Order: sequence, then structure tokens, then C-alpha cells
Amino acid sequence: MITQKQIDRINELSRKSKTEQGLTPEEKEEQQILRRAYIDSFKASLVANLENTYIVDEHGNKRKVKRHKK
Repeated sequence: MITQKQIDRINELSRKSKTEQGLTPEEKEEQQILRRAYIDSFKASLVANLENTYIVDEHGNKRKVKRHKK
């Protein structure tokens, strides 16, 4: 789970990268790590939501959403 502090840091690094100064190599690496953590957290949240989702057909029958295998 990503914290608000980490999201704030992602935004801070993003703003700094758009300035003339740019990011140091260490900050770029930190930015990549934080972005990956954010994406992984988002995906985990989405999967958890979908695992608790049901589809109701026109007859009122409920069925759980199934995960497709690649």
C-alpha cells in the first residue's frame, strides 16, 4: 500500500523534473521506484475490487467475475 507521503514525493519529483534544474540520477532512480510502487498498489486494489464483483443477468442470477488466463 502506498502512503500519502510517497504520493506527495512522487508529485514533488515530477514538478522538479520539469524545471531547469531537473533531477539528479539518485532522484530519477527514486522516482522510478516510487512510480512502480504506485502502479503495483493501484493494480492490487483493482484486482481486489474485481474479485469481489458479481454480474447479475436479466434473470437475477449472480455470477462472480472470473479472471482470464493469458
